[in-house]
Amino acid sequence: MRVAEPWEDPVPHEVASHYSESGSLAESIAAQLSAAGIDLDSVTTGDLAAVDEFHIRGRDATIALAEAMGVEASTAVLDIGCGLGGAARTLAERFGCTVTGIDITPSFCAAAAELSRWTGLDDRTSFRVGDACALPFDDDQFDAAVTIHAAMNIADKPALYREARRVVRPGGRFGIYDVLAGEGGDVVFPVPWARDASISHLATPEDMRAMLDSAGFEVLDEVDSTDDGLAWFRSLAAGIAESGPPPVSFGVFLGEDLSRMAANQVTNLSERRIRTVAYVCRA
Repeated sequence: MRVAEPWEDPVPHEVASHYSESGSLAESIAAQLSAAGIDLDSVTTGDLAAVDEFHIRGRDATIALAEAMGVEASTAVLDIGCGLGGAARTLAERFGCTVTGIDITPSFCAAAAELSRWTGLDDRTSFRVGDACALPFDDDQFDAAVTIHAAMNIADKPALYREARRVVRPGGRFGIYDVLAGEGGDVVFPVPWARDASISHLATPEDMRAMLDSAGFEVLDEVDSTDDGLAWFRSLAAGIAESGPPPVSFGVFLGEDLSRMAANQVTNLSERRIRTVAYVCRA
């Protein structure tokens, strides 16, 4: 009997369907890299940043969050909603720590493992399919946890934060960087995390503080980066409008909607329909 890989999950999920494409994501990314003249034997995390750091402000936002959390080489980190593993690889490479990623989307987890192998970071990163609201880990298993642009797809956020608190040891850090509901009205769809409102679940900053407190976290820092996010997305949207998506981009799993999504994000951020906010918490 064949043993299932950690990224295989027979249960369909509407969020996973939003991010999935037919065929292998790793193979699609490899083809894009090859077309851009990048050899898989020498691929770097920088080469992958335009596709695997799937959040506003990308790699810079990942590093800023980890620095604020005090991540170091000895830190065992859980990345909840890890996507293609870009943030996990950035943390492992930049800080020397070990990172376990979990995501509801099987194709993301399979590709994340392959991309870590390409970049030589498979000894410090691992990935598995799982539910952020019912984490398959022991109590107090991790020194720290992060969730980066994942909770927008999760309706039961109290369960997400309770589970994060359960698996992070007392005194450990929990870092959050997410898109929140703004004061400017309803979100204009499609956006990168949802093509319509059915899988979009945004909290307000007030909701966040209440949920984190209820879960047992102490908020140490809260940073609103909406203006920086707007500048980043304006630059991205302008580049796509002028010359199309970069050779390796989010378009590998978002398809032809990417250009429209980027333009809508400029609208959503500039009209304060959404905000980007980071939190550093202590368990």
